[in-house]
Amino acid sequence: MKLKHTTVFAALLAGAGLAFAADAPVIGLITKTDTNPYFVTMKKGAEAQAAKLGAKLLTAAGRIDGDNAGQVTAIENMVAAGAKTILITPSDAKAIVPSIQKAQAQGVMFIALDSPTDPVSAANALFATNNYTAGELIGQYAKAAMAGKPVKIAMLDLFPGNPVGAQRHNGFMKGFGMAAADAKSNELSTNPAIVCSADSYGDQAKGQTGMENCLQKDPGINLVYTINEPAAAGAYQALKAAGKEKGVLIVSIDGGCKGVENVKAGVIAATSQQYPLKMAAMGVEAGVTYAKTGKKVQGYTDTGVTLITDKPLAGVSSRDTKYGSDMCWGNK
Repeated sequence: MKLKHTTVFAALLAGAGLAFAADAPVIGLITKTDTNPYFVTMKKGAEAQAAKLGAKLLTAAGRIDGDNAGQVTAIENMVAAGAKTILITPSDAKAIVPSIQKAQAQGVMFIALDSPTDPVSAANALFATNNYTAGELIGQYAKAAMAGKPVKIAMLDLFPGNPVGAQRHNGFMKGFGMAAADAKSNELSTNPAIVCSADSYGDQAKGQTGMENCLQKDPGINLVYTINEPAAAGAYQALKAAGKEKGVLIVSIDGGCKGVENVKAGVIAATSQQYPLKMAAMGVEAGVTYAKTGKKVQGYTDTGVTLITDKPLAGVSSRDTKYGSDMCWGNK
């Protein structure tokens, strides 16, 4: 059976034209988009592991981040095509839950990758970076780098209510030594040192606009937290245009190849690297195990995070950009 195509959702059967054993485990992978290098890498990891283990992989990707309707359609199509495990990066952590529960009632196991469902327990398991820890690492680095100097911080966040965005934001604050909500909160904590916040949606252009607006609000900003490396690149462009790029520290999260290059070039001081290929490979392996044994994976599995910088600081564990480049994802 072929998966349907809709105007808002691209879905296809991976491995078209290849022969699979009649009893090959069928596993689905639904990512937020098929253009973001992070999710492209995730798909490659799933494809490689599926080929290695003899599984049949179905893949789908939304047109834009936030395409919940498309993810609902993909779940329905994959269940109809025989998938017994579906790996998903939820675009809307709450809205997708009823569709997950409906499929689970038919015996389908769900593993959330990278981003949790809301509640987290709606999926059988979560394989992801500890985003709170990722934020803490760059917060600790920023605090050490600022060496006690007064700070004026700009926060280039994701968008309101997103659990990953909140975890990274609040983790950064905790790492910097500020009071902040814990990893279970979806609310963004505040502090007087944060003089400006903007929603970047993880986009370079929006990150640049957000930074421009923050500089208008307070030209004295000397530390910038960014939700990811595209937002960091946008922030740098705004700072460069204002002639302030040499006096402002930028920290970020992701560990993509372009981001690591920007660390090496001095655009970003440090970034927390995560590992999407590992998440996907582990998810496929768990799906094959479920198909063969009926054993479902449960709970949260931390897939690791590493601080990448070429300017290591005492008391903050890190690796250099050579390591970061060896382990990065996306186009080099």
